[in-house]
Amino acid sequence: MMRAVDRLESLTLYSVDDVRLDAGHLRGDGGLCFVLAHGFTCSWRQPALRRIAGVLNRHGGVVGLDFRGHGRSSGHSTVGDREVLDLDAAVSAARRRGYTRIVAVGFSMGGAVAVRHAALHGGIDAVVSVSAPARWYYRGTVPMRRVHWAIERPAGRMAVRLARGTRIASGGWDPVPEEPHEVAGRIAPAPLLIVHGDADSFFPLEHGRQLYEAARDPRELWIEPGFGHAEIAATPGLINRIGIWASEAVGAPRSQSAQ
Repeated sequence: MMRAVDRLESLTLYSVDDVRLDAGHLRGDGGLCFVLAHGFTCSWRQPALRRIAGVLNRHGGVVGLDFRGHGRSSGHSTVGDREVLDLDAAVSAARRRGYTRIVAVGFSMGGAVAVRHAALHGGIDAVVSVSAPARWYYRGTVPMRRVHWAIERPAGRMAVRLARGTRIASGGWDPVPEEPHEVAGRIAPAPLLIVHGDADSFFPLEHGRQLYEAARDPRELWIEPGFGHAEIAATPGLINRIGIWASEAVGAPRSQSAQ
């Protein structure tokens, strides 16, 4: 049997504002493709994302990308704002490869980007948002207070660059982008799945519920008992369930590898 790594196609993409993006593609059966949107300081090349891509590849193709300022991509992270342009470049790359049904699957910051992209840019057939914030500037948990220190302080940005290789834009947002909950209602009629754990140490359940309440049908909210935060906590079983949901949501036939 061919391993996923043997099917990997390395991609170099460009956003409409000319940021070079590192990406990869796993060819899948049929017309369904998942576009993976990672969380803050992560990368599609990290083991957790590669495991997720491998599970989703049972259900369709997968395109993973590094957002601007992350991994091997150029530019600086805007922490959920202009990353919608990066995701749009990955969606376009999937379309160019012949996929007819595209599902964005985002984790934490990537979940917020997936919601905002679907609402503001469209061109997507379904959205899965895992462990995403519903609103900006949340500081109600210790991990999020650390994240804000890393984003807002020069010493924090330097620390994250040295420790994680993530380059963060200085100066903050101007203007402040629309919050995920403010635009979630525009995603319909594309189906939306919101996944949130009751053990999330970054964003409590209120964020998942706020996104769900702001969205319109078709929508689902999965509250996962014992599930922590984003990519690192996601089990193969949860990702497989997401793959099944996505296939059914967009009317894609089950691939042979998912039988």
